[in-house]
Amino acid sequence: MTQVVAMNGMTTHRANVIARRTGSEAMGIIKAQMIDLLKAKLQSGVAHFLYIKKDGSLREAWGTCAGNLMKATQNGRGLSGDQVNTVKYFDVEAGGYRSLRFENLVQVF
Repeated sequence: MTQVVAMNGMTTHRANVIARRTGSEAMGIIKAQMIDLLKAKLQSGVAHFLYIKKDGSLREAWGTCAGNLMKATQNGRGLSGDQVNTVKYFDVEAGGYRSLRFENLVQVF
C-alpha cells in the first residue's frame, strides 16, 4: 500500500530542517506535521504540548498565539519563529514568551 503525504511549502521546509538535524526523513515529516497541528491549536486558543528543553529535560507547556493576548504583549521586534527554525508561543502559566526547536516537539494533546 502506498501512502501519500501532502505538505505545503512551510511544512516541507520544517521537515527538511528536522531531517537534517535528526538524520531521519521520516522523523522530519512526522514532526513537521505535529508542528502544523501545534500551530493550528496555538492560533485557536490554548494548546497543551510536550517538548524537550535545551538542557534535555521534558517540558509540559500550555501556550497560545491567539487573539488579544498576543497583540497586547508583542513588541514587534525580532524574527518570526519559522525564520529561526523554532515555534514561538506565549506561555500562559509563566506569563512570558517561549520557543522550542522544531525537532524537540514530543507530543501535542
